[in-house]
Amino acid sequence: MRMQDIRGKIAVVTGASSGIGEAAARLLHQEGLEVVVCARNRDKLNALAQELKERVHPVATDVGDPEQVAALFDFVRGRFGGLDLLFNNAGVGYHAPFAESKPREWRLTIDANLYGVLNCTHAAIPLLRGRQGAMISTVSSVGGRYGIAGWSVYNATKFAVVGFHDALRKELGPEGIRVALIEPGAVWTQWGHNVPDEQMIARRESLDALHGEDIAQALVYSFAQPPNVLVEEILVRPVRQISP
Repeated sequence: MRMQDIRGKIAVVTGASSGIGEAAARLLHQEGLEVVVCARNRDKLNALAQELKERVHPVATDVGDPEQVAALFDFVRGRFGGLDLLFNNAGVGYHAPFAESKPREWRLTIDANLYGVLNCTHAAIPLLRGRQGAMISTVSSVGGRYGIAGWSVYNATKFAVVGFHDALRKELGPEGIRVALIEPGAVWTQWGHNVPDEQMIARRESLDALHGEDIAQALVYSFAQPPNVLVEEILVRPVRQISP
């Protein structure tokens, strides 16, 4: 299989304190990358860095805060001088019929799922320029393709992410920067924070849900393609998940 050697490359992983982000950080580290891990939970980031011992660099960051994002990428610039992979993974899932939803929850969802992507991508682009095989990869969702009752604001952010990446791909492709999406279905994560645990567990068990490691493998597969190859979208869901 013709893949590029990604050892020694520089990656930033957002939402790296648990779930898909943590799994991605672990696999990228295993593949020999320098991995800058960020999330709001400083203690979990530090524990991950201590466990993996080398090439993992924790930077506590709220991706919805432009100043904290600027500090994150200032660290990357100062430490490494550039960036090869931005993995936009941080996000939240908010469930409620729209008529019963609350504006505060809209803002929190939009800040994490959309502004977080915009903030990090905007700050990363100057560091990605001129790096062979550079990539922006973002976790969207099947909810970025299909509307789901009770998830309207979440759907709105994920549809926005899909549209943003389609336009960004056309802007950055001529520079050789790859722009890609991973759209997971049901995954065993902490996603859906306001859905009762027993409800989420029952659904995931019934579907034999994916694990964070499955999504991490999709990321590494797309990133390790030759620099002129773009795996633009990966829709990955459990075999048993037939809807949405």
